[in-house]
Amino acid sequence: MLHSVKDMENATISATNGQIGHVKDIYFDDQVWVARYLVVNTGFWLTGRMVLISPISLGKADWQEKTFPAIITKEQVEHSPSINTDKPISRQNEEQYLDYYGYPFYWGGASIWGDGLFPYAMEPYYPEYEADRTVHLRKTEAYSRIEQIRRNVDDPHLRSCKNITGYKLIAKDGEIGHVTDFLIDEKTWAIHYLIVETSHWWSGHKVLIAPEWITGVHWPDKTVTVDLSQDAVRISPSYDPKQEWNRDADITLYRHYHRKGYEASSITSE
Repeated sequence: MLHSVKDMENATISATNGQIGHVKDIYFDDQVWVARYLVVNTGFWLTGRMVLISPISLGKADWQEKTFPAIITKEQVEHSPSINTDKPISRQNEEQYLDYYGYPFYWGGASIWGDGLFPYAMEPYYPEYEADRTVHLRKTEAYSRIEQIRRNVDDPHLRSCKNITGYKLIAKDGEIGHVTDFLIDEKTWAIHYLIVETSHWWSGHKVLIAPEWITGVHWPDKTVTVDLSQDAVRISPSYDPKQEWNRDADITLYRHYHRKGYEASSITSE
């Protein structure tokens, strides 16, 4: 099921021995469009300190109550590496964070979470992971060394969902709207769509744009460019946040743009 980032705002994050705080933002990987961390305000407990909580640490969410149980303790959070959320977070920062919690590095693998699709599969106490832990760690370490050589560890690759909200969407033939939210898969934490408001052109019309249709995100200009025309976006299926977005809606949207996409092998260009 898909959930919007705004639905997650102010959600409660609970440790195994008490409340950690409330979600204020989400950092996503700007290369593969996957949510990597929840930015959590600890309130008076840690004098307003912002901490990062990885989806690896989270159990099954209660979306009705807006609560996320975490399989870590408050003490672990309290002594976790300090990260300034007002500055870009580098790969080096992440290495310190993941090492602290004993989590393997997710980069360098064959999939969005190391060699798997789901963050919980990287948790050290996940049975299938433990069965092959040594081999997995060796593979992760080998990929990590290659990755460190390939790119600068200080190169920031995480972006704030809150910061990109408001970016203008630029079609092939002009501006078409602005980003208002994101839809994230509750199991993989992949960003499946950007929610775009086009009301400046068409009253109340919200549309979805998949990350694979984006040709560039221009951080200095605060724009997102897509290889789509204004007319194609204008007549695309509307998104209604009050209705659940389902598989049939995916198929309809991808067919509209003549695109193949995730889990969409049956969709063909027309």
